[in-house]
Amino acid sequence: MDMRNKFSIISLVIVFFFIGTACDKLEEKKAPQAPPPPPEVDVYETHAEDIPIYNTFVGQVYGVKDINIRARVQGFLKGIHFKEGFPVKEGDLLYVIESQPFEAEVASKRGLLAEANTNLVKTKRELERYRPLAEQKAISQSDLDGAVAAYEAAKASVDAAKANLRAAKIQMGYTRIYSPIDGIIGKTQAKVGDFVGQDPNPVILNTVSNTTSVLVEFFLTESMYLSIARHMVANKSARAEMTQKPDIRLILADGYEYPLKGKPNFLDRQMDPATGAILFQVSFPNPDNLLRPGQFAKVKIRVAVVKDGVLVPQRSVSDLQGRKRVFVVDDQNTVRERQVTLGPPVDNFYLVKKGVEAGEKVVYEGLQKVSDGRTVKATQVQVERITQDEN
Repeated sequence: MDMRNKFSIISLVIVFFFIGTACDKLEEKKAPQAPPPPPEVDVYETHAEDIPIYNTFVGQVYGVKDINIRARVQGFLKGIHFKEGFPVKEGDLLYVIESQPFEAEVASKRGLLAEANTNLVKTKRELERYRPLAEQKAISQSDLDGAVAAYEAAKASVDAAKANLRAAKIQMGYTRIYSPIDGIIGKTQAKVGDFVGQDPNPVILNTVSNTTSVLVEFFLTESMYLSIARHMVANKSARAEMTQKPDIRLILADGYEYPLKGKPNFLDRQMDPATGAILFQVSFPNPDNLLRPGQFAKVKIRVAVVKDGVLVPQRSVSDLQGRKRVFVVDDQNTVRERQVTLGPPVDNFYLVKKGVEAGEKVVYEGLQKVSDGRTVKATQVQVERITQDEN
């Protein structure tokens, strides 16, 4: 076979190969493709329940009594008779200030009292001698009047000397400083040998705090105060519950919820015009002395209970140009987009005011796979309620 015939045969083989390949591809294009499976998503079924609404505030802890220990007289500190940071009893001796100058003053006042008493005795005897003489007209009436005046002045001098002596003793008593209450005493602001009682030297030497219960102070903004006040005025049962069975909790700095609940103690008489806030104070029992003055903590107050409320997980809510929405899966596994109106957050959920009813299923996992009208394969899941420190 010559070269020309061989080339013709090879060419025919190549042509038939490409024709067969093209036909196979045409057959593949004509074969119908199976639809993709519906995306798998997790859904959460909502239900109706009574939902307590809490507001959270940052407050500071104070002792039920925080009494400053002051140096009421000037002098050098001679003694400290307590252990810093430990309990003290009412009447316990805390500090001693040098008393010599005050002892000298007491002695001086005592001498003046003795002098006044001597003068009183003298004027009394003169008056007793003058009265018979005056009756006998042996002396003039003016002489008798002078004796009476001298006696009355001597009595007044004795009274004044006694008062001065009492005042001097009181001042000397201030050199010994005692605890006014039972409580825990803090760090001393003066050491033995320091001059105290006059600025710039220490005047407040220490503080004793009664912490059997504590006060927590925080501020309500004007708008929040008005919202709570209106709710209390409109709802008598809520007002009665707040005064009789309040649900006030304390969250400490480490996230620990204090086991004992508090009660309202004080609401200030006026709004602070500089800050637009009003002072509110609640008290908590503190039998174990866990709470100390100066701590910061979060106060969590139940302000309302929503009857038959509906919650949706926070991660089920998406935001589209400022509109809040969720995706609801119906009984035919078809997704419907819903615009929702949200209330306050409740732990890791949102309270839904409008847009979702109890018993409906909202997409929880797989939001990126869904759109309005799409069919999905839904798996119902339970979402654990995770308590949050603040709303």
